[in-house]
Amino acid sequence: MTSSAAAYELAQVNIARLKFPLDSPELKYFVDALDPVNAVADAADGFVWRLQSDSGNATDIPVLGDEWLVINMSVWRDTNALTAFMYQGQHRELLARRREWFERVEEAMATLWWVPAGHRPTVGEAEERLLHLRANGPTPYTFTLRTSFPAGASAPELGAVPEGLGCGV
Repeated sequence: MTSSAAAYELAQVNIARLKFPLDSPELKYFVDALDPVNAVADAADGFVWRLQSDSGNATDIPVLGDEWLVINMSVWRDTNALTAFMYQGQHRELLARRREWFERVEEAMATLWWVPAGHRPTVGEAEERLLHLRANGPTPYTFTLRTSFPAGASAPELGAVPEGLGCGV
C-alpha cells in the first residue's frame, strides 16, 4: 500500500428493501444471523468500523425516508479486504439467499467511496453518495466493486459534493 493510499479507507454502504417486517417469521433466519456475521466482520482482516445502533446492528437506523429499507455501512482498509469478507462463510450464504428476504430493485443499492483515514461516514453522507451513483454512474467520487477507482483519485472531492450536483436528499 502506498503512503497516499494509507491516508484513505474504503467506506461502503448497501441498502435493501425488506419483503417482510424484521420481526416476521420469514426474516427470522436473516435476523438471527446478523450478530454472528457482524462478529466475523468485526474480526476480519482490514475491517475498520461499522454503523450500528444500540441494537448492535443498523436495521433500526432510518435511510432515505423509507421504513422498508435497511442499511449496512462499514469502513474497510481497501477493496481487497471488503471483498475477502463478502464472499466467504456465512456472509456468502446470506448473499446467496438475499432474494428470499429483500425485494429486487433496479436502481443501485450499494456504493463505495474513499474517506480520509479515521473518518466515520454518516447516513446522510451515504445517502448522498448512493444518489450520486444513481444519477452519474461510477466515478472517483462514488463507485462500485465492478468499477472502482484508486484511493486518492478524488482527493479534492472527498467530503464535498461535486459542483453542479443536484441530487440532494
